[in-house]
Amino acid sequence: MTTHTEHQGQQAREPLDVRDARLSRFDIVQEGARRDDIEIVHYEPQVVPGSKAERRLTRTVALFFLLTGLAATAFLAIYIWWPWEYAPGRGGDKWYTPLLGVTMGISLLAVGFGILTWGKKLLPKEVSIQDRHEGAVSEDDRIITGQTMLYMADELGVKRRPLLGISLLAGLAPVGAVAAAPLVGGLISQPHKNNQMFTTGFAPADGGGKIRLVREDGRPVRPADVSTGGQITVFPGIEHGISNQHADSPTLLIHLRDSDAVEARRANEKIGHGDYMWGNYAAYSKICTHAGCPASLYEQQTNRLLCPCHQSQFLITDNAKPIFGPASRRLPQLPIEVDAEGYFVAKSDYTETVGPDFWERP
Repeated sequence: MTTHTEHQGQQAREPLDVRDARLSRFDIVQEGARRDDIEIVHYEPQVVPGSKAERRLTRTVALFFLLTGLAATAFLAIYIWWPWEYAPGRGGDKWYTPLLGVTMGISLLAVGFGILTWGKKLLPKEVSIQDRHEGAVSEDDRIITGQTMLYMADELGVKRRPLLGISLLAGLAPVGAVAAAPLVGGLISQPHKNNQMFTTGFAPADGGGKIRLVREDGRPVRPADVSTGGQITVFPGIEHGISNQHADSPTLLIHLRDSDAVEARRANEKIGHGDYMWGNYAAYSKICTHAGCPASLYEQQTNRLLCPCHQSQFLITDNAKPIFGPASRRLPQLPIEVDAEGYFVAKSDYTETVGPDFWERP
């Protein structure tokens, strides 16, 4: 450490010509520090270049970076090829989300430990004090700054330790691909193949038979069962239609008041759904399009349907359009009519995807 008098003597020296080819990069760095009134309080290399300790630490850091790359590559492989569609039982799809979490966690931990080990064990320890300067930057200052940055790169030791550079590239390249994966993941596989996201329990039975709307106890629903301004939850009248096997099928059957029904029918006609209502009755999916929660709190005075999970609100008289909260897509409407026996039936299945659907991201 220099004394105050010695420090003043250093600043009184004539400045070096930083364009002098005889100067080393470190000489230019020191000259830049002197011109900027920087006092290097402490500078200590932690390992001797070429020593066993340096080689051991280099291998350790490289191992962390390679582990990062392997875990990130595993994440991508699982994300793209692992079976993710839900199937009853204990199939491979049950491991999809946990494996994504484990591989991502290992990747982030490994790159973190690699950078920490590199910085804490391989880079020199340096403590410097600098007075703050103001004013324009000269050409010499720009040269000094450039050489200082190159010197810092030298201090990282990538040229001297090529294994670190190779392992860093091999580790971080898959991490970059992982960051981009969710953005393009929805384009890798068409989720509507085989119509699995369009088909609910209201799909016509074999032979074209229309499915009745039933209560939770299985009783079919007549128009007289729903009072004006009221609503009930209905399910497809099929085997297991009220169970979780058809968890995408719960529907809200609403009996609108006369003026509200006129407004709702007019809104339906604007989007080609003019025949989806029956009289003053409308049926909308109960599955919120934001996160799949049950949107079941109906306020008849305002004709708003509220999802209690994240406070999304849908206006029933305007095609169940979201008017508040995080939901960005309207609730799908079920086309309904009354059969010959006077019970509500679905004219067809839903014609829009029920619940949250990443394929239709806004």
